[in-house]
Amino acid sequence: MIQRLTQVDPAGLAAFDAVIDVRSPSEFALDHLPGAINLPVLDDAERAAVGTEYVQGSKFRARRQGAVLVARNIAAHLEGALADRPGGFRPLVYCWRGGQRSHAMATILDQVGWPVTVLDGGYQTWRRAVVARLYDQPLALKIVLLDGQTGVGKTEMLGRLAEAGQQVVDLEGLANHRGSLFGAMPGGQPSQKLFDSRLAAVIVRLDPTRPVLVEAESSRVGTITLPKQIWAAMQAAPVIELTADMSDRVARISRDYESFSSEIQAIMEVLDRLPRHISKAQRGEWLALAEAGQTDAFIQSLIEGHYDPAYVRSGRTPVARVDGLDGVLAAMRD
Repeated sequence: MIQRLTQVDPAGLAAFDAVIDVRSPSEFALDHLPGAINLPVLDDAERAAVGTEYVQGSKFRARRQGAVLVARNIAAHLEGALADRPGGFRPLVYCWRGGQRSHAMATILDQVGWPVTVLDGGYQTWRRAVVARLYDQPLALKIVLLDGQTGVGKTEMLGRLAEAGQQVVDLEGLANHRGSLFGAMPGGQPSQKLFDSRLAAVIVRLDPTRPVLVEAESSRVGTITLPKQIWAAMQAAPVIELTADMSDRVARISRDYESFSSEIQAIMEVLDRLPRHISKAQRGEWLALAEAGQTDAFIQSLIEGHYDPAYVRSGRTPVARVDGLDGVLAAMRD
């Protein structure tokens, strides 16, 4: 018998052996439930063809064509991704709104004998829950900002804090971007909705009675806009400032951006995006250093001429200034 689920959150998904998204690959790529696998009953081309026939041709032929394709694709999944699932396999199935696509898959899985559940409202039910958590409801977390000038190792420190048992949210990791002009990372950034889903899945697992370390960011990380409620919590949070010597900062940036330093065209494009108050002459000096292979001099000059002044203008007042893991932990205790 097919069961129905009317509400869903990341913690509740652990009750299922698999979360199966039967939407097309492009829909799945845009956003999906945490941990979901994509077993489409119609791929993008098939969905477009059936839709075109339904609108411009015969609704009957469209339904018949769709049934053929759906049956064929579900059979392929049973012989492929689902072939080794045991008799007690408990899947949650969803599509866009909990309609024909998810019920087609669920009906077959039910006939196999698996205890299958369909998410009522499909992906839209999940999205409403994410929006409520990140945009509508105040965030009930004790956020502490980890701030500091460019190159002091804030992201690295978040990793060390997590290893030390502290609660952290790595916004840059979730956004796949380092949060600076030079911050683009391989693979590109997720969609805004997928970032939201990833963030919601992290937040729901946090203990609200304990502090949560978050790297200080602007309201945007690359192309991603931080959701309303986490941005509000970050603006009101106490700040711990991480410090480091200039030589350490330059060395860290040089190491982290090693491949980028040789991509002169990319550097030129980034320099062109600097604020207007940075003169053309200054940009030219930085480009000349990069072209000459004087990487450390280029980094230090860019820090001193752009990043440090921008940091001063941000105007955050720290409750403590520290220079290592022990200092951060001590500041949290205080």
